[in-house]
Amino acid sequence: MKKIILLLAFFISACAPAGEQSAVVLPIALATSTAFIDTASYPTAQVELAQPNQVASGIEVRMERASVDGKNVNADVCFTLPDTSDWGVSSASLTYAGILLQEYGTTLVSLQEPADGVPGLRCDTLTFIVPPDADLSNTTIVIDAIATTPREGEYCSAYMPKIQQAMLARGIGITLDCVDVNGTLTMQILSIPSDMTQAQAEEIVYSDEFYSVKGPWSFSFNLAQ
Repeated sequence: MKKIILLLAFFISACAPAGEQSAVVLPIALATSTAFIDTASYPTAQVELAQPNQVASGIEVRMERASVDGKNVNADVCFTLPDTSDWGVSSASLTYAGILLQEYGTTLVSLQEPADGVPGLRCDTLTFIVPPDADLSNTTIVIDAIATTPREGEYCSAYMPKIQQAMLARGIGITLDCVDVNGTLTMQILSIPSDMTQAQAEEIVYSDEFYSVKGPWSFSFNLAQ
């Protein structure tokens, strides 16, 4: 009986018109599926800082709020500018649950240039990436330093006098001056001690210490949900 049914089915399919094809239904196990992402499990919180202002080395840094959005811990930071150069946060870290993060991104929020004796102000958002399940109940962001890359002409107008003063105070026989090079005043090393190479002198003159301000400025907060 089974053989008759199979032969009949084969005969019917063979006699079907050529233009008609039966639809193919894939088994459920072969269907392509998209992984489910539970976005509700990603933390979102914001906190106001109890002590938003910190002062170190004559620079005031303010961090009024911090927030977490998924994997991003964001901190809005503003600091007074030492001069008209292009200053920014050069070293910062985030510590949570005994874990130290030193990689971060910065996004410029606003910039107010110094004017009429009023210091300038720069505001950035610092962003650290943490796991979604990170324990942020005891979190600290430390800004270790701000730094600048002097613009053209600022070496002479803003930095050469204090560098030369530092050389004199330390008894280092390096002499600096500003020389007109193609119509632009350029800081140059005129003389160095006999036991010092030109490379060593340049390393001293262009050291980060003259183009950065060290803190630290430390801010602690609780972002636990």
